[in-house]
Amino acid sequence: MLSIDWLLIAVLILCMALSVLFKKLTLIATLVGGAVALFVFLGAGYFGVVMLATFFILGSAATSWKMNVKQQLGFAERNKGKRTTGQVLANGGVAAIMGMLVWLYPAYKNIFVVMMSAGLASATADTLSSELGTLYGKKFYNIITFKKDTRGLDGVISVEGTLIGILGSAIIAALYSIGFEGGKNFFVIVIAGTIGNIADSFLGVLFERRNYLSNNAVNFLNTFVAAMVALIFLILMV
Repeated sequence: MLSIDWLLIAVLILCMALSVLFKKLTLIATLVGGAVALFVFLGAGYFGVVMLATFFILGSAATSWKMNVKQQLGFAERNKGKRTTGQVLANGGVAAIMGMLVWLYPAYKNIFVVMMSAGLASATADTLSSELGTLYGKKFYNIITFKKDTRGLDGVISVEGTLIGILGSAIIAALYSIGFEGGKNFFVIVIAGTIGNIADSFLGVLFERRNYLSNNAVNFLNTFVAAMVALIFLILMV
């Protein structure tokens, strides 16, 4: 067991060093990300870390994809997509909390791991649909009025971006299925992740546009909504 733990630490240190080297995370965000990964590992083991890493890799790739085009359109993230501490906690905070809850209440591990996966599914869906939907969407609509709206604004969606988001949730759900209970909760995670992503758009229109909530707060809340939706599904399925 000790050797496995040391292996995890070695892999985390390598990933953290690469994140700083390739300017994907700020230094402090890298350290916080390592702590998030450790909490996820406590709750869900290596497959939990794999799901977290998959979110990070897909999110970073989507953010960097056609960066010059996004910059020309005015949609590129600040600092060329380098993640900050707030962004790390916004996207991975719920997963870390679920990991701590597994550690504290191991009898409920299956429930908390599904909730963790749903949160990561929502974070992945949100990032992919936002970053790629603005590039490949054809028509853009306000999530509340369904009237045409400006591409890239908070709460503006497209069919293409929504479908990309569902694919992102499905990728995390597939990893969960491989690592844990087979396909038992695959659709629970996909649906919860998609609802979390939709909630992000609603929160964007209602609160972020009016500066009542920051983008990080909205991102945290969408992962929390996804986790709660997964919990409701699990309760109803009992």
